[in-house]
Amino acid sequence: MQLVLDRVGQHAGGQPQLYPISLALMPGALTVLLGATRAGKTTLLRIMAGLDAPSHGRVLVDGRDVTGVPVRERNVAMVYQQFINYPSMTVAENIAAPLRRQATAGLSGTALERDIDERVRAVAQRLRIEPFLDRLPAQLSGGQQQRVALARALAKRAPLVLLDEPLVNLDYKLREELRDELTRLFATGESTVVYATTDPAEALLLGGHAAVLDRGELLQYGPAADVFHAPRALRVAQAFSDPPMNLLPATLSATTVTLRDGTQWPLASDAQRDSALADGGTGTVGLRAGALRLERRDDHDDDRERSGGHRDVAIAGTVALADIAGSDTFLHVNSALGSIVAQLSGVRVLDLGSPATLYFDPSQLYLFDDAGALLRAPARRVRP
Repeated sequence: MQLVLDRVGQHAGGQPQLYPISLALMPGALTVLLGATRAGKTTLLRIMAGLDAPSHGRVLVDGRDVTGVPVRERNVAMVYQQFINYPSMTVAENIAAPLRRQATAGLSGTALERDIDERVRAVAQRLRIEPFLDRLPAQLSGGQQQRVALARALAKRAPLVLLDEPLVNLDYKLREELRDELTRLFATGESTVVYATTDPAEALLLGGHAAVLDRGELLQYGPAADVFHAPRALRVAQAFSDPPMNLLPATLSATTVTLRDGTQWPLASDAQRDSALADGGTGTVGLRAGALRLERRDDHDDDRERSGGHRDVAIAGTVALADIAGSDTFLHVNSALGSIVAQLSGVRVLDLGSPATLYFDPSQLYLFDDAGALLRAPARRVRP
């Protein structure tokens, strides 16, 4: 199914919730709507579903204008943050509910019931809830209840499936497990799937395409990995970074970058950057937390050779916080450049207030001009 938004916008109480958005979703593929809370994700999903009509613009499905057509007249499946199940129905009855409302062509009576039962059991098996088909939702865990809600959406076999942060209320382990399952389930190409999330890591793990929203604006749309590695603007880079990208004011020229503490390193020639900057121009250096290390690379290190021979740049400071999360340590360092956050692999024990020096390869930096437009992104490495 091809879903196209043609300059769709939304106002509420005289205030814009969505600025005009034009977007053609990849049919039969997964699109992740990525953005912070109040970015406009839920508003956009409700317009796609037909739950709300846009203030202006058109919604087209396979070339047909369905703007304002209510959800009950569209073949759409939607899953919300809060798992919504019918409490007095069994799991099997919950999954079958939309099938009984659908007109199943050519089937009635016993044949219809057999078809519904087969579809319910097939989707329950895929989501590993088959043993619970005779139970009531209240007898299930939160993760199992969300699986029921997902199963109901999948059993419908709708050409458009919309998921509004469906895993946000589950614990980390369940989120990871269900995310992996969803990636497999939606790889079939049977439906056009739109998945809303605030989590950049989730957007990358799910793959597919990413549409980055910020304060009601669509900033960029494309393959998720491409948007992550080459954000066209600073706002996109910020939305697609968790922890937030470190942003350092700098003086940029055609040949050098100079930070405000005087730290400087050379730049290779780049036509896009050179044409946009005059000597002494200002801009912003973007440094993702995962690009920082506590160890300086040896001058003969293979990683340095692969990065083009760039020497490490050092940022000296003191430890403000060392937060251990899973197998990573998020290190906050106070420096002359401000607060810097590094995402380090492994568990690192560091004393508060102790000296710490962070190192980075300058080839891994992003450069943005004063207007926030991307001037340079790190080259993507090709795995052998």
